[in-house]
Amino acid sequence: MTRMRSVLLASAAALVAVGLVGSAQAADQILSGTITSAAGQKLGGITVSAKREGSTITTNVYTDETGNYYFPALPAGKYRVWAQALGFDTAKGEVDLSANKHEDFKLATITDPEKRWRQLPGEVMWASLPESTPDDAIAKTIIHNNCNGCHTPSYPLQFKFDQTGWTRIIDLMKVIGGGGVPLDRPANQIIQMNEKLVASYLAKVRGPNSVMQIKDRPRPSGDAARVVWTLYDVPRVQGAGAGALGLAKPDVDGSDWSQGTPSKIGLIIHDDNMDMQGNLWFTSNSPNKVVSVGKVDAKTGEVTYKKLAKADGSGYAAGTHGITRDAQGHFWFDINPGRRSLGELIPAAGKPAQDAELHVYPTPETMSPLGGAVTMDVDGKGKIWASAPDGVLRFDPLTKEFTFFKDSAVKRSFGTGGTYGAAGDRYGNGWWAEMGFDIIGKADAATGKIKEIKLPEVPGIKDKMTPVQLAAYDKVTDISTGNPYPWAQGPRRMGTDKNGDVLWVGNSWGSTLARIDVKTDAVKIIPFPEKGMQPYHISVDNNHNVWGNLWTADEIFRYNPGTDQWTTFPLPVRGTEIRHLTVFSQPDGSVKISLPVYRTNQMALFTIRSESDITKLRQQVASK
Repeated sequence: MTRMRSVLLASAAALVAVGLVGSAQAADQILSGTITSAAGQKLGGITVSAKREGSTITTNVYTDETGNYYFPALPAGKYRVWAQALGFDTAKGEVDLSANKHEDFKLATITDPEKRWRQLPGEVMWASLPESTPDDAIAKTIIHNNCNGCHTPSYPLQFKFDQTGWTRIIDLMKVIGGGGVPLDRPANQIIQMNEKLVASYLAKVRGPNSVMQIKDRPRPSGDAARVVWTLYDVPRVQGAGAGALGLAKPDVDGSDWSQGTPSKIGLIIHDDNMDMQGNLWFTSNSPNKVVSVGKVDAKTGEVTYKKLAKADGSGYAAGTHGITRDAQGHFWFDINPGRRSLGELIPAAGKPAQDAELHVYPTPETMSPLGGAVTMDVDGKGKIWASAPDGVLRFDPLTKEFTFFKDSAVKRSFGTGGTYGAAGDRYGNGWWAEMGFDIIGKADAATGKIKEIKLPEVPGIKDKMTPVQLAAYDKVTDISTGNPYPWAQGPRRMGTDKNGDVLWVGNSWGSTLARIDVKTDAVKIIPFPEKGMQPYHISVDNNHNVWGNLWTADEIFRYNPGTDQWTTFPLPVRGTEIRHLTVFSQPDGSVKISLPVYRTNQMALFTIRSESDITKLRQQVASK
């Protein structure tokens, strides 16, 4: 009890230090202001961001229904402040909180159609693309499944090309596999047979003379407008990500939406978690010579690295991907010094990442290593579950023993699969996703047996196809994670309700959730409000709410299964491509969420203020 009380007090102190909880006494000043249109209309749901001079931390809030905004208490100093919303030019200002605590903005409507288009998140771009004819609908589905499965549509669609230009891009992309290098796979068969259709469609919607009719989304309100986002910059590393191809550092960072979506050059973050003191940790699967696992100090924003060198003497860091945390505060992740193994990292409280204790546990040579798009989870019995290329692995932290549950058939007549997400339920059973095959695997911990659960097809897709088109898919032999059937659901990363009997799976291609009863294996498919919403990773809080990232939409979501209510929370930056998020349930029923913001190379912390929190801030501002 004493240790737990100390941990809770330390965590609370760290969160107060970054201005997420507590009163104005935790820092010097409260920045507030009013946002109006050029005509004087007060605007709710406007994103307002503030970054202190010399700091790597950006705090972001939203205006209320009366157009007023209130930051949590911030350290005194000089700040850049900017406000933005879809359809408006970004307004920018500077304020010295030592002298002035109020900054108003007037937002002017964007008149340039291309600038207006460029500021859109991927999901709004996607919703704006036409699908009125069967050919348009098929082309859009192919792009959704085969292109949006690897990057947000807001990056390529911010540019314009004629049909020849789009064809050249497709010719390159169809031979790029998971390694991200041209010619590292045979030409994608589904893209190959639909190339002319897709190129023609892209030239129509994003050709030299096209003008899109935008289907906008509403600005945040309610819970979504009471969010505080704290973003921590992580330095881009020369030679990492697309920088390995010799490309220059990008000049767009995602903070000003009108500049468009940033590239992936120099990225080193992938998945996330939070330690017992409230600091953020991340994995890195981009080749680099600096970091295997990184830490962001939540109070100062300082970034430190823990590196395990690869065994080949190259000087490169061993890559990592998925990460989870157990009840003792130990992190578990995959790490690849030469053979992809299980890593255990024990943070040193108050110390940089390099002082953490690191252990590496390879699987026996007779057993598959960790692999696939590795996802980690801790089940209700304290065992660690991790993806393997051909199934799922369970690790006992006490005995240091692995148990392997092998997929029934990774290679099939129509293609080669592989594990994507993995999870453990409260009974100690394991689950994994065969994304390319629309199959969920179940490992019974008591019997050692496995079971396959087949997800239903996305309805309506086949109805738009001619018999000739349908017959062509009977000849495809390279169905995989990155090359699905047009009617595929695409189960990705999953999360179990540790206080219930449900596995929740995010289906990226179907834009759905799969609800699976862990006792009966019954499946229910729940569509998202918009077809372009692509879930990636799922986490469930203590109140049974389902949280996940909409990785091409610059949003995270909350789904309440009891009321069937969806809430989306936009991020304050553009082009995020979030692959992971971690939900931390608080004793008062609220949540704190950490997540990597991928294209901007930042770590983020998310909280929702209550109405009483906002009321207190209003009163403090009014009393000054």
